[in-house]
Amino acid sequence: MAFSTTSKLSTFFLVILFLGITSIVSADFNNEFDITWGDGRGKILNGDLLTLSLDKSSGSGFESRNEYLFGKIDMQLKLVPGNSAGTVTAYYLSSKGSNWDEIDFEFLGNLSGDPYILHTNVFSQGKGNREQQFYLWFDPTADFHTYSILWNPQRIIFSVDGTPIREFKNAESIGVPFPKNQPMRIHSSLWNADDWATRGGLVKTDWTQAPFTASYRNFRADACVVSSGKSSCGGSASSGGNQAWLSEELDNTKQERLRWAQKNYMIYNYCSDSKRFPQGFPPECKLA
Repeated sequence: MAFSTTSKLSTFFLVILFLGITSIVSADFNNEFDITWGDGRGKILNGDLLTLSLDKSSGSGFESRNEYLFGKIDMQLKLVPGNSAGTVTAYYLSSKGSNWDEIDFEFLGNLSGDPYILHTNVFSQGKGNREQQFYLWFDPTADFHTYSILWNPQRIIFSVDGTPIREFKNAESIGVPFPKNQPMRIHSSLWNADDWATRGGLVKTDWTQAPFTASYRNFRADACVVSSGKSSCGGSASSGGNQAWLSEELDNTKQERLRWAQKNYMIYNYCSDSKRFPQGFPPECKLA
């Protein structure tokens, strides 16, 4: 069977595209992360899959070997299936100290058939209380999905499978601290939080379903790595490539997707909670 020149070229470019994609997402977990707690409940398998487990004795967690100061970070997660009520899978960036910065994804488990709640928060200089919560438009336990954080000096964008769900803008001009000076590591943990995680703590963890397991793959960080006080983006050997993400913002299409996600799937927004803020909303809410 003969192929035309056009078919050969199409096949060639498909192969190149495929190879390009696989080279981007094939970071070796053994080189990027350390299992930090859990007494064997966290595992790295063949370098390309990481699992965290929780049983009645303990949960587990990991953290990145690198510290980052700005970046575009992707991770694919498959969450605890079945009756995950009481469990929390946390995936976040965090610095150290009493005035820490933090950018949070937290996945709050639920009874079988009920949706997970995706909880997001941003801490700057030790202050958080900036929660937004969402349902997802798919079953996050059936397959892997990509959860992304874009963090640059102007904004933080949370995305799910490429769809932005939240944007936290730099509001230093009106007195709101923004995470921009403290390098952060990537952390993740799977733990029991049945005192608050599901329906305010009314639904407890069913330990007959243990062990509970969450899985991770296809980690990618286009980011400024900080080592010995120096950023890789300050010199020629930058891990951020052309660093276009350092000034990236939402284009019109992404802004439409953001509005779609918030209109249809947002279930809590601190900037709309008048009972919580009777004296007026936090100043950054004016930029939302």
